[in-house]
Amino acid sequence: MRQTACVALAASLIALAALPSRADTLLADRAKQQISAPHPSRGMTMTQVQEQFGAPQSKMDPRGGQKRDWPAINRWVYPQFTVYFQRDRVLDVVANKASENEVGPKPPVR
Repeated sequence: MRQTACVALAASLIALAALPSRADTLLADRAKQQISAPHPSRGMTMTQVQEQFGAPQSKMDPRGGQKRDWPAINRWVYPQFTVYFQRDRVLDVVANKASENEVGPKPPVR
């Protein structure tokens, strides 16, 4: 009886391994991907970004700035990406589009 249960368990595991697996995309992986559409580059000023890409859909409240060592970080949300500014310069740009297989928080909705 015990041997039959072990054989059944092994057969079940083999059957599960043969099924196609679903690949999830982690938020960290998506954030590291290159944005294919034109986007601001690191070091651009807020004025240059607005001149080249227009007004953002929304400007998020700044974070940080309590101390000199913690500069304020501003976020501007565009349809395809979010731009992170340190003071008035682009620090980073992250793609907004989230797929159904992505695991992690979704982009802010405003």
